[in-house]
Amino acid sequence: MKLRDVVNQSEANAAARIYGEPYETTDGATILTVTRYRGVLGPAPVGVFVVHGGTVSWEPAVDGNRVALFGEFIGLAAAVIATLAMLRRPPWPDLVQKV
Repeated sequence: MKLRDVVNQSEANAAARIYGEPYETTDGATILTVTRYRGVLGPAPVGVFVVHGGTVSWEPAVDGNRVALFGEFIGLAAAVIATLAMLRRPPWPDLVQKV
């Protein structure tokens, strides 16, 4: 099998990898999972469509790792800005008097 055949086969199966098989719960709701294909990294969950009583709703999948990484980045940026401000001019008074 050549690389071109593999690429063509993966493009043909893209819809099956993005939308999962719908299934029905005991209360009559139909669930349809949605994923995002990220190439070599594989699929990542995006969320689910819920069909219940004739209405469709979207429930996004929240990635806790991404939220935590964003919080760590904000903390690191605040620490760098505070360090640069301290190096420029410390907030405490000068202990040396000019004569």
